[in-house]
Amino acid sequence: MLTVNDVSLHFSDRKLYDNVNLAFSPGNCYGIIGANGAGKSTFLNILSGKIQPSTGTVSKDPDERISVLSQDHFGFEEFTVLDTVIMGNKRLYDIKLEKDAIYAKPEFTEEDGVRAGELEAEFAELNGWEADAEAAQLLKGLNIDESMHTMQMSELREKDKVKVLLAQALFGNPDILLLDEPTNGLDSNAIEWLSEYIINFPNTVIVVSHDRYFLNKVCTHICDVDFGKIKLYVGNYDFWKQSSELAAKLQADANAKKEEKIKELQEFIARFSANASKSKQATSRKKMLEKIELDDIEPSSRKYPYVGFEPEREIGNDVLSVENLSKTIDGVKVLDNITFNIRPDEKVAFESRNDIATTTLFKIIMGEMEPDSGTYKWGVTTSQSYLARDNSEEFTANNQTILEWLRQYASPEEQDNTFLRSFLGRMLFSGEDVNKEVSVLSGGEKVRCMLSKMMLSKANVLILDEPTNHLDLESISSLNDGLIKFKEVVLFTSHDREFVETIANRIIHVSPSGVVDRINTTYSDYLNDKDTQKRVNQLY
Repeated sequence: MLTVNDVSLHFSDRKLYDNVNLAFSPGNCYGIIGANGAGKSTFLNILSGKIQPSTGTVSKDPDERISVLSQDHFGFEEFTVLDTVIMGNKRLYDIKLEKDAIYAKPEFTEEDGVRAGELEAEFAELNGWEADAEAAQLLKGLNIDESMHTMQMSELREKDKVKVLLAQALFGNPDILLLDEPTNGLDSNAIEWLSEYIINFPNTVIVVSHDRYFLNKVCTHICDVDFGKIKLYVGNYDFWKQSSELAAKLQADANAKKEEKIKELQEFIARFSANASKSKQATSRKKMLEKIELDDIEPSSRKYPYVGFEPEREIGNDVLSVENLSKTIDGVKVLDNITFNIRPDEKVAFESRNDIATTTLFKIIMGEMEPDSGTYKWGVTTSQSYLARDNSEEFTANNQTILEWLRQYASPEEQDNTFLRSFLGRMLFSGEDVNKEVSVLSGGEKVRCMLSKMMLSKANVLILDEPTNHLDLESISSLNDGLIKFKEVVLFTSHDREFVETIANRIIHVSPSGVVDRINTTYSDYLNDKDTQKRVNQLY
């Protein structure tokens, strides 16, 4: 068990949290949530011992091993993939190196023999003889081909390095597993594999993630970083969100009697539990939910931006026609004879095993890149607004304030300060925030600026390339709802499964060998259709 006693963390100018008391027990997965800057990753660093708290202690049983997902994607360049994974258990790897060094000596002394025997005993106790097989199995689950296992980490693409580091964290059955954004860079199959792995993991997992699907599937508890405190709640992310909204409603209803409020809470828990997964973990969570009392739930202080897109004109029958588009980048063909037509009312999720393919496609149809061959044509009634994956050029070396930056995209009647300040306030840029220079904004603030620009455009076709990158859970939720309500056409990419599942009514998989196109389908149906997935695999 990992125990946090009276932990506080103060900086010279502010207090992150104060008097935190928590206990993390085996068999549970704890999701750490909070607004950007609340200190979620910092809390993981305190738990791992990387950062010392201002006051208090973090303690665990002496024999327990903590494993942490490394954020340094280039920290193991000179090692093989297999060795990098085994380094997840440092003691085991150190024994392996010392043992190999002894056996490699040209002269083997009696003292060497004694030491080798000691190391062999400990090596066996740590399951060292199964280490290669276990590492290979983890890599297989994350779709790292066996041919890559003996390669140097420096030879891998960054997306594959991320998977290897995740396998490193999981290796050796750690007692306490700390994961900071483990789904970043993972494809849907890898996320599904990781979710199932954690659900069946017998020890303690503590995770920071902006992936709502992942948090909902794996978490038995939510740790909310709010009000300068960290409070523990039973249930997954959706239960926390909906129960905090219920708490705010019950708190505002001054006329309701306590008995009525208790009944409403009980009915809410019963509805939520009935919709839960039937897994063993979910059944255990259901029993914990049923023990919740009225005083256990609290309203959140979290603020949600307003994201709503209102097109200036209705779209006609012709939206977008793409015929035989091909593109080669740096000698690698990323698009080959891509053909499809977009129709009114479609919300299309584009996916690929190579993100460069979808980003290149979006750049071409937005006129930012020329294809090698092929054509595309927008319908005459369409107007497009584009959120690029990399929007840094919009803000780099720009000394404009947020207010000045947004004004250039507003219509004449919307350019006065009162309107723009009110508009930005709904996007959580309040008071003097609007006078911040755009060049110093965080990633999440820049995306909220870009969404503000898109809303002012009143376009009837929205093109968004990984729009949830850098956003906190509240902003993701608001954008999700805004795109669901939007009545016209959306073309987008996202690795956020819930985002795709709740928005898309068509899936187009783009590959260097063509497309697999599924019209009028949900993302779950697309993933679960064996014939469709077989066709996707045949493209590669």
